[in-house]
Amino acid sequence: MPASTLPALFLSHGAPLFAIEAGSTGPALTRWGAALAQAPGDLRGIVIMSPHWMARTPAVMANPAPATWHDFGGFPPALYELQYPAPGSPALAAEVRDLLQGAGMAADSDAERPLDHGAWVPLMHLFPKADVPVVQVALPLGYGPAQVLAMGRALRSLRAKGVLVIGSGSMTHNLREFFGGEREPSPYVVEFSRWVESAIVRGDKAALLDYRRQAPHAQRAHPSEDHFLPVFFALGVAGWGDEEAVQADYLSREVMYGILAMDSFALASAQPA
Repeated sequence: MPASTLPALFLSHGAPLFAIEAGSTGPALTRWGAALAQAPGDLRGIVIMSPHWMARTPAVMANPAPATWHDFGGFPPALYELQYPAPGSPALAAEVRDLLQGAGMAADSDAERPLDHGAWVPLMHLFPKADVPVVQVALPLGYGPAQVLAMGRALRSLRAKGVLVIGSGSMTHNLREFFGGEREPSPYVVEFSRWVESAIVRGDKAALLDYRRQAPHAQRAHPSEDHFLPVFFALGVAGWGDEEAVQADYLSREVMYGILAMDSFALASAQPA
């Protein structure tokens, strides 16, 4: 991989509380972001998919100054005081839209879209200065793993143009159990997460695309799959599942609140032995 080509990222954003209860994952993201900032080359912008923006067709945020949207309720007041004033980039948004359209996807632009917590919460840890332009991409309603993988693949060229592309979701996401108050990692959470890691490391595209049937506890880990689909977005951006080998560098395997696996990893071309 050329030095100028950025990795793709998958970040688990967990619960909104992750913004103020960072665990070990938050500092890990901060260290990774700081290292990237010191690397040669300019970081032109961030493109991020969050499951908290779902649209009927692919859509791209073209807001030049997106607001910080506190799209949740019932949390401590301190959480609602947080702001992430990163600028947007209509020019980068147009580039993303054109790439999606060039891949046969009828992508639209949204000039009023704010940043939802699936974007700004992990970015607060990754780039706390909020000085990198952010463009959010919607998760299309009805898209499955193969379609989201194709969305990511359509944006692969951005990595060589100073753009960091991120899928933000959650490695496990059973909200009913989250509100149950467990604190020790549930065995099913670990089993599901490590199965996914193994499939990624093996490059087993067939198994991972069929994770709903093949992964242990998949239905329990994800009663609905919206928070898992951004994994495929990141994998597509990295070219995973194609002929080129891709390496996953795990930034976190933490489990928060007993059931939220915070797996986060960078994906880059594997270096030759």
